[in-house]
Amino acid sequence: MLDGRERKNIKSGMSVAIVLKQDQGSGLLTDGIVRDILTKSATHPHGIKVRLMSREVGRVKEIY
Repeated sequence: MLDGRERKNIKSGMSVAIVLKQDQGSGLLTDGIVRDILTKSATHPHGIKVRLMSREVGRVKEIY
């Protein structure tokens, strides 16, 4: 399975599950399609930050 903490694994148009800022405590995941990759670094310990087609922003936890 691809790791959501590595930027190279994430491309625009992919199906992913992200955790929104307000859901970090509960761990609730939101599914969507990647629109933009917001994290500039190659890796991030909590997941690469992306914007979905729905305009929601969060960190990638799962890649489908």
